[in-house]
Amino acid sequence: MKAIVTIMLKNGVLDPQGKAIGHALNNLGFDQVGEVRMGKVIELELTETDAANAKEAAEEMARKLLANTVIESFKVEIVG
Repeated sequence: MKAIVTIMLKNGVLDPQGKAIGHALNNLGFDQVGEVRMGKVIELELTETDAANAKEAAEEMARKLLANTVIESFKVEIVG
């Protein structure tokens, strides 16, 4: 079973990478791009066979290690 953990900076937290990407896209002529927020996606292959248990485990992993919950939020999706 695979868990996909998406981690994003919380609203109000400065995102210099997102600003740089947005600026570069505008310089390339993509004027329709407004604010850009940079995040990360982590795929975990889990041996768990129960989707609820897999989600619970991945959420615990995100809280304890994968995300800095002071400045980042996360969501977990189970596939397979």
